[in-house]
Amino acid sequence: MGKKHNSGGKNSHGKSNKAMKYLIKAELKVNGNVQRKDIIGAIMGQTEGLLGDELELRKLQRTARIGHVDVEVKSSAGKVNGEIQIPSSMDNVETAIIASSLETIDRIGPCAAKIVVTEIQDVRSTKVNAVIDRAKDLLLVMVNSGDAATKTVIEEVRSVLTVGTAKNFHGLTCGPNVEASDSLILVEGRNDVRNLLTFGIKNAISCDGAGTIKQELIDLAASKDTVTLAIDGDRGGEMLFRQLNETMKIDFVAQAPVGQEWELLPQKTATKCLQQKIEADKFAAKLPEDEPTEDPDAWLEEAVDAPAEVHEYFDHISDLKKNNAVFVNVDGTISDAVGPSKLAAAADEVDGVVAIVINGAVTDRVLDIAAGAAIETVVGTKEGKGFSARNDVKAWLSEKHA
Repeated sequence: MGKKHNSGGKNSHGKSNKAMKYLIKAELKVNGNVQRKDIIGAIMGQTEGLLGDELELRKLQRTARIGHVDVEVKSSAGKVNGEIQIPSSMDNVETAIIASSLETIDRIGPCAAKIVVTEIQDVRSTKVNAVIDRAKDLLLVMVNSGDAATKTVIEEVRSVLTVGTAKNFHGLTCGPNVEASDSLILVEGRNDVRNLLTFGIKNAISCDGAGTIKQELIDLAASKDTVTLAIDGDRGGEMLFRQLNETMKIDFVAQAPVGQEWELLPQKTATKCLQQKIEADKFAAKLPEDEPTEDPDAWLEEAVDAPAEVHEYFDHISDLKKNNAVFVNVDGTISDAVGPSKLAAAADEVDGVVAIVINGAVTDRVLDIAAGAAIETVVGTKEGKGFSARNDVKAWLSEKHA
């Protein structure tokens, strides 16, 4: 077995290895049998005078700018292989010079030797990464337990979080931890999942609106200790709760502020909503007893009172050829126009889209395409084949362009 040797627990002045910035790591191969003291002696002796008085290893050790040389070796078939580690508190340039000087050593005692530096590890960076990883874990625990505080320090921690990559669970967009986590956050669309990922929340999963709820999602929720449904601050969010609460396990409800959506919530607001989640039974008791009946004609009536952004969507219709469509991105930019035969394929490719604007009829097929791409708004000129009011996509019809 290999054994470890160093050139002393403390240097001659009794100083320990403090405030080390870098760790030089090198591989050693010796064509013969040598002892550790021979290796240490070669490192000290053969680099002496090579780099001048300021970078002489023995003096650097006495001033604690270079730590003690650690050597781990093992012998086999008359040859020695091992690893050398030298800590350094000098700057990166000086440390690199010391490291490169090791590679000038070609003999240890009477035996041919070769030393290759494999890495100069930034000790401080390693510590910072450990702090970041731990901070992310603590932040997730705080959010999931409802104990997180909306303070500036959370923003600081979030600024160094590595955003997780969205995954796929039986066709549903989700964070990477939905299966491993003891808790689950249900959201309506895939953009909600991605927004939460930017905050380091990796246990959210999209239920794809209020369409058919997949059995795999029902089973996943049943296996969790806690399931929180995060709904938008509108009637559609409350309708989604009604459906899911009858279909699957829901323990808590976190509702966005009135008129706001989870895909656009800032971190502080999202965290506060998760903090203030309430039990599903209590949330259900707050809702009106009689849910209004859906009336397809109401969609036309609502167009007059459409939000400002929808009226902006109407303005794009006149720029389009008949039956052509564009995608409106979350930042307000508009895609190139596509024809009706290419709409489905284009919808599969886009990301971060909030609306489809079409100079033509809104058909059931168009609504299906929007729902499949988690696009929640469709704007057109009139009702088309199979058009009906839906929960997963909101349609606005412009009488002006009909």
